[in-house]
Amino acid sequence: MSCNCCHEDRDQLFQILKEKAFFKEKIILSSGKESDYYIDARRITLSSDGAYFCAKIILDMVKDETYDAIGGPTLGADPFLGALNVLSHQAGQPLKTFIIRKAPKAHGKQQQIEGPLLPDNAEVVLVDDVATTGKAFVESIDVLAKAGMRAKKAICIVDRGEGAKEAVVAKGVELVSIFTAEDFLNN
Repeated sequence: MSCNCCHEDRDQLFQILKEKAFFKEKIILSSGKESDYYIDARRITLSSDGAYFCAKIILDMVKDETYDAIGGPTLGADPFLGALNVLSHQAGQPLKTFIIRKAPKAHGKQQQIEGPLLPDNAEVVLVDDVATTGKAFVESIDVLAKAGMRAKKAICIVDRGEGAKEAVVAKGVELVSIFTAEDFLNN
């Protein structure tokens, strides 16, 4: 399912992604699979307008939900988590955000989840840029579970439709996307 958020914001983000981050060419994905197209979402999430629209749309998608924090796996979620924080603060509803490292730090407090302390049994929303097989979400769900937290929902900017939704649902979490790969392939 893709979001039913503000159409103007979604249209703006789609245009930015289509013009600056969508490439029709052969490429090897992180899953090892070859693809005829690539969506380089960090070209957008690391830009001021892209981070703004991603954050605004995601906040709209979760506005009626209760949760303790929003976060996601490094490096896909990193760029727009700051934008989520700023927009939530400006709206008078500050969020807690977090980043999940691929592995615990080898020094300091040796944490794998970085950010403000969250309560035991915290319920969180996971975010990421592009979902293919869902591996980053699944690993994040497992890390959160080990820390006594539960992912309520997973949100990605683009779902490539290559198994992520099924992998995340198998962990008991709904995956919602702002866009699907079909949106780009059919436009």
